[in-house]
Amino acid sequence: MTGRGSVTITVPEVAPRTVGMLIALYERAVGFYATLVNVNAYHQPGVEAGKKAAGSVLELQQRVVAALKARGDAGATVEQLAAGLGEDETMFVTLEHLVANPGRGVARTPGKSPFDAVYRWVG
Repeated sequence: MTGRGSVTITVPEVAPRTVGMLIALYERAVGFYATLVNVNAYHQPGVEAGKKAAGSVLELQQRVVAALKARGDAGATVEQLAAGLGEDETMFVTLEHLVANPGRGVARTPGKSPFDAVYRWVG
């Protein structure tokens, strides 16, 4: 690449602090470059839409956990929870996410198919 500058950054170890400093450096570099080319790097309508979508998923997770707590040991299938909460296909992904994160307090007992699995609150 003739005529183009290049920078190599070497770090002594890959640690949270070092990675954080690199991210901060690149954030500032992007903001500075955007100013040079007359672009507002911080006007990102897609980011706002993503925040709203994430907020609705987090709200659904709270409702799912509350519903599972209310059911106690009986648990529920995806279909039962979706019908009870008035939700759609987002329910399966939400439940699987809760199961995949043990600290969230939700467990799955497998069924003959994913639709027959029973989800329970285990605290």
